[in-house]
Amino acid sequence: MKKNVLITGASRGIGRAIAFSFATRGYDLYLTCKSNISLLEKLKKELEDTYRISCKVYQCDCGDYSQVRQLFTLLPPLTVLINNAGISYIGLLTDMEPEDWQQVINTNLNSLFYTCKLAVPSMVSAKQGRIINISSVWGEHGSSMEVAYSASKGGVNAFTKALAKELGPSNITVNAISCGLIDTDMNQDFTREELDSIISDIPCDRMGSTKEVAELCLMLADSPSYLTGQIITIDGGWC
Repeated sequence: MKKNVLITGASRGIGRAIAFSFATRGYDLYLTCKSNISLLEKLKKELEDTYRISCKVYQCDCGDYSQVRQLFTLLPPLTVLINNAGISYIGLLTDMEPEDWQQVINTNLNSLFYTCKLAVPSMVSAKQGRIINISSVWGEHGSSMEVAYSASKGGVNAFTKALAKELGPSNITVNAISCGLIDTDMNQDFTREELDSIISDIPCDRMGSTKEVAELCLMLADSPSYLTGQIITIDGGWC
């Protein structure tokens, strides 16, 4: 059976790079975005024209269970699930409104519960599957002015380790990629001076690229089933 992959938050950044990476291996792609469906449609055309694979795209807020449930009625049993959709909030905790907090938690953490709840049964039946969650170094170390983001990614790490133990007997791996400073639109809130300050503490002396994260993601999809429950850091040696 041909392999397939669902990638959430695929219209740009890391998700977009992951889509290209899996297309090069001939996977059938199922891609989601929350709002920019026209951008995702352009990506679909580029991937299908370049790699001659099947690519289907959907507008779906993965932090909304009703939308995720509807999405899964349109999908076949999955080979690989990549939970990439994520948002950040930069600001003092005391300035954050409850709805801002909930939006970050819904998108970054609750979405994993929703997608995994719906993807896992068919993986268990098939006795195979790969689940890869995109996390952040701030989930372990915490970041000032990003309390909600840090909390959500810490939750992603714990979720990953726990689910890996639950699904290990079914030959399904669950791992997370903990990203350091990656060159994405999410960093547009930082000034050049702030970015340079962060980079000065990174031994590799640069930001990581989305392609590097995507390559690691592909490696995990092809990894032995004994590699599970791991939080794999890609941060240029910062930690």
